[in-house]
Amino acid sequence: MIVVFGSINVDLVARVDRLPGPGETVKGPGYDVFPGGKGANQALAARRAGAAVAMVGAVGADGFRDKGLELLVADGVDVADVATVDAPTGIAMIAVDRAAENMIVVASGANRLARPEAVGRRIGAADTLLLQFECPEPALREAARAASARGARIVLNAAPAGPVDEELGRLVDVLVVNEHEAAEVARGIGLPDEPFAFARAFAKRSGGAVVVTLGAEGAYAVEGDLEIRLPSPRVSVVDTTAAGDAFVGALAAALDRGAGIAEAVADGVAAGSLAVERLGAQPSLPDADAIRTRAATLPRAI
Repeated sequence: MIVVFGSINVDLVARVDRLPGPGETVKGPGYDVFPGGKGANQALAARRAGAAVAMVGAVGADGFRDKGLELLVADGVDVADVATVDAPTGIAMIAVDRAAENMIVVASGANRLARPEAVGRRIGAADTLLLQFECPEPALREAARAASARGARIVLNAAPAGPVDEELGRLVDVLVVNEHEAAEVARGIGLPDEPFAFARAFAKRSGGAVVVTLGAEGAYAVEGDLEIRLPSPRVSVVDTTAAGDAFVGALAAALDRGAGIAEAVADGVAAGSLAVERLGAQPSLPDADAIRTRAATLPRAI
């Protein structure tokens, strides 16, 4: 089972011809409302990839609550430990341009009150804890401590970009970052900020695995003496918003079922490439059959 401790948001998505610059207003024809949040996105991605998933987080007692949980409930994610708190449900305001690039502002709201106590009750030695950086870091550390004490695998997606403190870094078994996040983490702990050099150095320091997503170029991973580079297939891009979350959820689901890092990275690349072909974060997340089919078309990792 995968236990996700993380954010639950509602995404307000506007399509625009181009993204605004500082102090600039651009107009779009309308907007869509989707369930989102990195925690919820990754929980749903892992569930659709075939894992049993429990979500631990927080929402507000407001009109966005049910929307934020809508697809988690529909797809069978266990939301019994999602608390309703005295703060508004988190939202993300997303602009997507004609080239499918995006600009995102997140208002954390209830996510700042998410409490990790349920993690210790729900997780066991055969399970995986999945974390991101949209909840307060003290709560992430507490969740990681509880999972580590029970012998569970800990996967951290250090996104949005930020430093990984020493204790959390020691507890993490698999770190997942994009190139920008790799540089941010590296600068915070005195490691090389070139992505591949960072991955090798962090993996050596932590004794775990590091995966660097490379957007349209695929992904790189290092675990012990093993280094993997896997390109992404060329696809028609509609919206990149959920690509990273699709990757992380599918990767975590593969690891949780006992796959090695190479197979897990292939599932992640396949899921990410499928997600960019549709608009919206959670609606774009692929199912296990689609992931397997796309993964089978990828070249062998090098």
